[in-house]
Amino acid sequence: MVRRDLGLNRRVFLKAVGLVGIAAAEPAFAQLFVNIQGVGANQFPIAVQPFFGNSEAPENIAEIIGNDLVRSGFFRLVSCDAATALDKDPDWKALSTAGVGAFADGSVTRAADGRYEIKFRLFDPVKKQETDEASYISPKDDLRLYAHKIADRIFERLTGEKGDFATRIAYVSQQAKNNYAIMVADSDGYNPQVALRIRHPIISIDWSPNGRQIAYTSFETGKPTVWIHDLSTGKRRQVAAFRGNNSAPAFSPDGGTLAVALSKDGGTNIYLLDTNGQNLRQFTTGGSIDTEPAFSPDGKYIYFTSDRGGNPQIYRKPVAGGSAERISFGNAYAISPAVSPKNDQVAYIVRTGGHFKLVQQDLATGNVIPLSEIGKNESPSYSPNGNMIIYASEVGGKGVLSTVSTDGSTRSRLSGTSGDIREPSWGPTIK
Repeated sequence: MVRRDLGLNRRVFLKAVGLVGIAAAEPAFAQLFVNIQGVGANQFPIAVQPFFGNSEAPENIAEIIGNDLVRSGFFRLVSCDAATALDKDPDWKALSTAGVGAFADGSVTRAADGRYEIKFRLFDPVKKQETDEASYISPKDDLRLYAHKIADRIFERLTGEKGDFATRIAYVSQQAKNNYAIMVADSDGYNPQVALRIRHPIISIDWSPNGRQIAYTSFETGKPTVWIHDLSTGKRRQVAAFRGNNSAPAFSPDGGTLAVALSKDGGTNIYLLDTNGQNLRQFTTGGSIDTEPAFSPDGKYIYFTSDRGGNPQIYRKPVAGGSAERISFGNAYAISPAVSPKNDQVAYIVRTGGHFKLVQQDLATGNVIPLSEIGKNESPSYSPNGNMIIYASEVGGKGVLSTVSTDGSTRSRLSGTSGDIREPSWGPTIK
């Protein structure tokens, strides 16, 4: 059954947001390591040349760009030394021989004021022409951010979809007993920063659509209650502390409403309330356990976990009212729904022989595909463009985070040097 003691939502910004309330980076957290699987015809061959002058900069711009593109599952890197000079075309023959479908190069130049000018170019080797170029001025500490921005630009130019490498992830870290923190990091796991640290467990974190707040469940009052933490000010407020358990907060797409799981009347049901904690209204009813709400990106449905049929399964119900509809079939146990930003897929966790696996279901056809190996997997959360999922798993008895492309071809792992990291949530793209 869904855990009655917690009623958890185990689901799972750019620096322009101004993270005043976030502390300095903690080196105890390691970067993301990419393990490529299924590389072949489905991945587009791209070469990213080391940028001219990059040896004078503290970050390897081309390496960051390449890792981003590979992590998406859309690209495979091809090694090809085809750059000649930044004011000249690349070696077209070398690119053709290597089978390169796109080629990127650039330069990094340190200015007198300590900032860096980053230039990049993108080429189509088949048409033998330049297809994009850009120039950025970056402070030293933002070089990784601008590398992610370039990767986003390349991704959009070649796929027609917005990239989401220059976004942020949040997760819960436990470094020791009575030491819990909400961490915020780049999408590839670099630059981890402490948003909040308390002495009590934190679970069920969820980003606001504007990327400025994180909702979460804390046990600091002796029972689970729901809070909203403002990332720019560092201030937080309690928004749900009713009798019984208060858990599993999920922001609506417009950011004005929270869906939460409450047991204030005996059973666990889903309620809606304004983000100021007012205007509480009940969304589901009955004696079953209804928990882990997740809004569809258009705000028309709430997906949730319920054991109303005997075992926990995934259901959805119109926000405007109506009956709940079961979504998951074929497994005796399904929890933790996350809805794709494209509104065409739902990811969730199924139990198989005492182990837990991440799967994704096509909402139109009902087809289900596995996205993870069998293990202790939980808390899926989609990237803003819907092409990747971050989720929590366990390796060697320690919590780690993994990302997977939604076709299952590319998996990556983020692990800390000590403690556990769990409860991931992928932040939105900030315009």
